[in-house]
Amino acid sequence: MNNKIKNFTDLNAWQEGHKLVLLIYQITKNFPQEEKFGLVAQMRRAAVSITSNIAEGFSRQSYADKIRFYFMSQGSVTELQNQLIIAKDLNYISEKESEDIIQKTVDVHKIINGLIKASKNYS
Repeated sequence: MNNKIKNFTDLNAWQEGHKLVLLIYQITKNFPQEEKFGLVAQMRRAAVSITSNIAEGFSRQSYADKIRFYFMSQGSVTELQNQLIIAKDLNYISEKESEDIIQKTVDVHKIINGLIKASKNYS
């Protein structure tokens, strides 16, 4: 079995981040129409930024550059966590939904942290 990582989509961090992106798109469909250009847009942008920065970091030649983009990805995870708290406080999502999704963001953050540590070992 060949587990060689050839593309950014082979990275577990990207795969789990992508699942989070799809989840955010799904839950924000139910937000009030007046939030379409507010919180919905911000949450979707932050979620997409997670995987976009992983993809961009993957293509960088130096490990220092890779790590910088992976850290930006973590920043987007944290930004999304803040937005999820706001969505919960505005009753756009339930307490249970909030807890489940925030746990997924914590998991993604940890996986990206592992990617950063692995990249540091090569630099």
